[in-house]
Amino acid sequence: MTTAATKTVGATGSASDRDIVASSIGGDVVAGDHGKTSIADVVIAKIAGIATREVDGVYDLGGGAARAVGKLRETIPGASANVTQGVSVEVGERQAAVDIGLVADYGVAIHQLSQAVRSNVIDAIEKMTGLEVAEVNVTVHDVHLDGDEIGSDGQSSPRVQ
Repeated sequence: MTTAATKTVGATGSASDRDIVASSIGGDVVAGDHGKTSIADVVIAKIAGIATREVDGVYDLGGGAARAVGKLRETIPGASANVTQGVSVEVGERQAAVDIGLVADYGVAIHQLSQAVRSNVIDAIEKMTGLEVAEVNVTVHDVHLDGDEIGSDGQSSPRVQ
């Protein structure tokens, strides 16, 4: 999701004195005496993706199709991992909302995992961007079992050979 909202902060303004304006740039703008800084929506998605992967109990991000494409992408020489896989963001004037789809490791308490993901994502985004995080919605698409790998064709490995 891409929005056209931006955030403009005066160089001497504190977090409570921020002047918020709308623009068509598509990212956050922090203005100061010597220029301005723009933060694209994809940056917030990357922060959320990395923060989610830092939580113990998260096996992978995204639904089945996204994970299969991610596995295929990893086989291409020189291709980098997509840290925004399974993450979508919506950025408003002062706030951001994040939707995360993930696969949990088997045996992890899903309610505690989702709370840990929420907390880590909120902390990372607020510290790095200054945006208030309105919500982090977590969808658990699957539970990973040992030996339950998805092949490059998107299918589970056969149990019997």
